Amino acid sequence: MEIQFTGNRIVDLTFSFSLKIILLSEKLEEQRKYAIANQLIRSGTSVGANVREAQNCESKLDFIHKFKIAAKEAEETEYWLLLCKHSENYPFEEGLLEDIKEIQKIINSIIHSAKSNKSAK
Repeated sequence: MEIQFTGNRIVDLTFSFSLKIILLSEKLEEQRKYAIANQLIRSGTSVGANVREAQNCESKLDFIHKFKIAAKEAEETEYWLLLCKHSENYPFEEGLLEDIKEIQKIINSIIHSAKSNKSAK
């Protein structure tokens, strides 16, 4: 479920994703899987935080930089999700992996578009 919060697709998508990551992290903590829970909540919510921060960037380069950080955090999040998927006795939700892959595609598209757009912000 994607929350229509701002009307900006990537902002709304990453916000909804963060809420789902919080729920998975809580499940991990309930099972005393604290290390993965901590890593997942940090990287998973950081994606949306950086996307949101990019909305008020100071320049085109700053915008691209924030989205590159979001891309790195998304990659790390995918890693933690894959660990959950392939580890015994770890909670996992396939929908989160699908969500992060969609987010990665959109972020990479935004970075590519911003780099190829010659006009400054």
